[in-house]
Amino acid sequence: MLIIEDSPFFRGMLAEILRALKVGRIVAMEEGGAAITHLRSIGKNAAAAQALVPDIIICDYLMSPISGPMVLRWVRQSEDSPDRFIPFVMISGAADGDKVREVRDLGVTEFLAKPFSVKAVANHLIAAIDAPRPFVYTRDYFGPDRRRQVRPYNDVDRRVAKEGDVEILYTGTRLRSVNPNAKAFMFKLPNRLREKIAGIGRGPLTIDPQLLQQAEQQLDRMEEDYSDWVRGSIQQLYDAHRSGRALDPRKRIVPIQTINSIAHDLRGQGSTFGYPLITVFGRSLYECTLNISEASDQLFEFIRTHIDGINAVIRDKIKGEGGQLGKELVASLERARDRLLVSH
Repeated sequence: MLIIEDSPFFRGMLAEILRALKVGRIVAMEEGGAAITHLRSIGKNAAAAQALVPDIIICDYLMSPISGPMVLRWVRQSEDSPDRFIPFVMISGAADGDKVREVRDLGVTEFLAKPFSVKAVANHLIAAIDAPRPFVYTRDYFGPDRRRQVRPYNDVDRRVAKEGDVEILYTGTRLRSVNPNAKAFMFKLPNRLREKIAGIGRGPLTIDPQLLQQAEQQLDRMEEDYSDWVRGSIQQLYDAHRSGRALDPRKRIVPIQTINSIAHDLRGQGSTFGYPLITVFGRSLYECTLNISEASDQLFEFIRTHIDGINAVIRDKIKGEGGQLGKELVASLERARDRLLVSH
């Protein structure tokens, strides 16, 4: 298993979940460029490639300078890729429709939105292993079949292939007797990964409930690590806010981008560790700092309200909805949003 995640906390959390689920060899990379270099080196070592190619890749969407979609594109399209058919699971704290469609069209296998639970991780892995979709190659797409379901359609369905339009292939290495008139090629390959894990001819793949429980317990033990990570993120937010506040509004793009990146991570796993208010504040902070070309003083005041709110939640250990104090924090955020709208 290859994990590609630039946040040390989330990288460690994923590794702990996978170890608790008895995943064998886990390799963790902190950024996309290092992962591509690692995979390219495997591809050049033909003798060891079969043993070293990861069974599954789990990759964060938002990384810099090489993002998750860039890694996915390289895996699916590069001649240096050690295996263009590797199951690829993308994870993101921003499960927006545009992002989901983007990675779908690049050939992603599964999309896992933060916050995620141990069961969600297990279910996505099982889907990738137990019921892989056939790969499709066309003029402008290569990846798992994007149609997960067959749904009724009341008009002429142009997606239905005519006889001879699709060539079925049973190997991903050598193409023989390819139909020159085919518009698409569908790869129906042996499920080597399932055979490796569960053997041949058995029923649906499942994970022992006891393993799931142990993984959940391991996640619970990481709560203090999560709190420490949030405190560090808060300090980074205050630093970026202070440096940006001192600049001309037209020159605040870099600190705004820093704040947006941190907010993207904060919107992720708050609910998993009992802090849904951090997810609420993190999501709002991410959205208000997205695609900003000029940051006014009023926007920076709004940003400060978010940072102070997140700080209060983790400082006072405000879990769940937080009772009356939680309501007051959310209300203060709404009042700050109203002031920002009036100023603009």
